[in-house]
Amino acid sequence: MRMKWAVVAGLACFAVSSAQAEDKVWHHAIIAAKSDAGFLFMFTKGFAEKQGLKLELTQVDSDSIGLKALLAGQVESFEGGPTGAMIAASRGGDAKVMGCHWPGLPHGVYVRGTVATPQDLKGKKVAISQPGSMPDQLVRTLLAKYSVSPDDVTFANLGSDNDRFKALAAGVVDAAVISGEYTPIAEKAGVKELIRGREILPDYLRICFMSSGAVLKSRHDDAVKFLAAEMSALHYAVTHRDETIALTREVANINADDPRPAFMYDDTVAAKSIDPDVGLPMAKLDWMQDQSVKAGDQPQRIDLAKFADGGPREEALKKISQ
Repeated sequence: MRMKWAVVAGLACFAVSSAQAEDKVWHHAIIAAKSDAGFLFMFTKGFAEKQGLKLELTQVDSDSIGLKALLAGQVESFEGGPTGAMIAASRGGDAKVMGCHWPGLPHGVYVRGTVATPQDLKGKKVAISQPGSMPDQLVRTLLAKYSVSPDDVTFANLGSDNDRFKALAAGVVDAAVISGEYTPIAEKAGVKELIRGREILPDYLRICFMSSGAVLKSRHDDAVKFLAAEMSALHYAVTHRDETIALTREVANINADDPRPAFMYDDTVAAKSIDPDVGLPMAKLDWMQDQSVKAGDQPQRIDLAKFADGGPREEALKKISQ
């Protein structure tokens, strides 16, 4: 198996040679490794080979880069939130969702100082990612639930979870949406979790597998092999704690004394945030689409039955049960 472990920040890094294409390699874009990476990267530990699949994996710093690479024909699949793919499909782009393996949201709203309730966010500065992003949506939904106007909050657009955590720990902001992986180190930084994201956005889909109609037609059998490898790996990951935590440390270059990989493993398994069978939760996809349309990011609704292609998933399930 050939792997690219470097994180790429731009589309040009995805250039695929004609020789690679002839080799029938399955190119997959995956979000850069973090403290829960063991679940997502487990399929690189021989599971693809067992399915007879040649795999090339590239880490990217956002799922939007993966989507651009898919639409440009430079990868066969990518994983990330489904919203971008739905928006692309609504504008005529050839994007399909094959299934969702991480339906649970691991993020939360974290605070410092005197903030003890959602109402205390009034008059405070809150770090999000960018307007319309999941952190923005999470905070606005929380404020609405507790009758706090967004106009009474100052939003700070900060890029990554790490950027937002550092800003919160330094007192630059009063609250921030960050990944649950920071919980084990939050207290020492004077930070505490106010509320879990999955309590506010229970229908939010964190990560799905996306491909294109053209790929699923021309390389149907390889798509089945890809999903079968992923399913087998995810079933293994949720039942093999030590191996998954060790893989997280390996691919994300995390020290042995860092408590975050173990915390994220235990929290993810306890919350049943991983779906090893890579389900297609149509009601949640519909909810995600509604949010995108309401925000004005998606010009019109799409027929989700055409956007979702469950055929390879069904065949993959049969394949791993044999």
